[in-house]
Amino acid sequence: MTSETFAKAPRIVTPGSERKESWMGVIFICATWVYLYFNVITTLYDGITAFLGYDIMTYSVVNAAVGIANSGILSAAGEPVPFGSPKFYALCGFGGMLSCGITHTAIVPLDLIKCRIQVNPEKYKGIVSGFRTTVAEEGGRALAKGWAPTFIGYSMQGLGKFGFYEIFKVFYADLIGEELAYQWRTTLYLASSASAEFFADMLLAPMEATKVRIQTSPTAPPTLRGCVPMIYQSEGLMGFYKGLPPLWMRQIPYTMMKFACFERTVELLYKHVVPKPRADCTKSEQLVVTFVAGYIAGVFCAIVSHPADTVVSKLNQDAGASAGQILKKLGPMGVWKGLVPRIIMIGTLTALQWFIYDAVKVFFNLPRPPPPEMPESLRKKIEAATNATSVLGN
Repeated sequence: MTSETFAKAPRIVTPGSERKESWMGVIFICATWVYLYFNVITTLYDGITAFLGYDIMTYSVVNAAVGIANSGILSAAGEPVPFGSPKFYALCGFGGMLSCGITHTAIVPLDLIKCRIQVNPEKYKGIVSGFRTTVAEEGGRALAKGWAPTFIGYSMQGLGKFGFYEIFKVFYADLIGEELAYQWRTTLYLASSASAEFFADMLLAPMEATKVRIQTSPTAPPTLRGCVPMIYQSEGLMGFYKGLPPLWMRQIPYTMMKFACFERTVELLYKHVVPKPRADCTKSEQLVVTFVAGYIAGVFCAIVSHPADTVVSKLNQDAGASAGQILKKLGPMGVWKGLVPRIIMIGTLTALQWFIYDAVKVFFNLPRPPPPEMPESLRKKIEAATNATSVLGN
């Protein structure tokens, strides 16, 4: 039997075997995620306890604050933090909390107008008119609606996004080896960021649902303490998580673009734009490169994730609708409503997030590896292959 005949031979399937194989695949994937999840949580917990200097479950909040201050001062004073150590991951998570919590809270007014354009484009026709309509009808204080769930939710998301990213990047790189980690570095960034965001969105979902309801529903209480009980009483616990699948649809592509585009843009800027090697740049100059690369990444992030962002806004506004119903109602063009303000918002947001995150690393004296270079072993292999080819050619 030839290979061609074998390729065309029909596959013999017993009743129920395909269903069994698919379920086995689902079980395997879920088991892998659970294993990774608990490893990540354990690593972060170990990092926090090492960062504070004791078991946080047995001490008061005041003592914890003292531990954070002491550890932070020691790190900032020059004590090195080993790369890949629990303390390194804990401080990366802390930097992520600051970068995401502060920046998302700072742009709440723009986010509010963006959400209202998405859910009611007939009334809120653009950024300027949206601001005018909101202020005229509800006063200037209305522009701060949703600031509390935004700050809490995105701080928790930042902890997962940046802390888990650093963990998964090292984990996957060790898994495939130094040479493949360099050759497939873009894939490494994509896989690490997607894995991190999967868990980070679980931390964000309840506060994101609360925020959108406060900002877009006229009948919702305007405060966090009022809106959370209202959602729980009317929809139960799942009311906070019904937007999680579209949130994954929005945030995972967004984060994959955010991290992969940033990492590669930094690499290209130092290679083709910055007139001197990174090692010769001051920390201030390096932070400028970080900001520029962050803004470029943010523009692409906004475009990639905007349709899903529109669905999330509409889904949290309409308690009885499904994602499929909303997509059918909006149509192909409707999902792009509010793209311009989101590009402005996300571009600025992403640039500031990377700037704050990198500044936290500088402040705490965390290792900041330079853009990746080809491993010496891989370089020798390529040179040997090139020499062999030239010898054969002669």
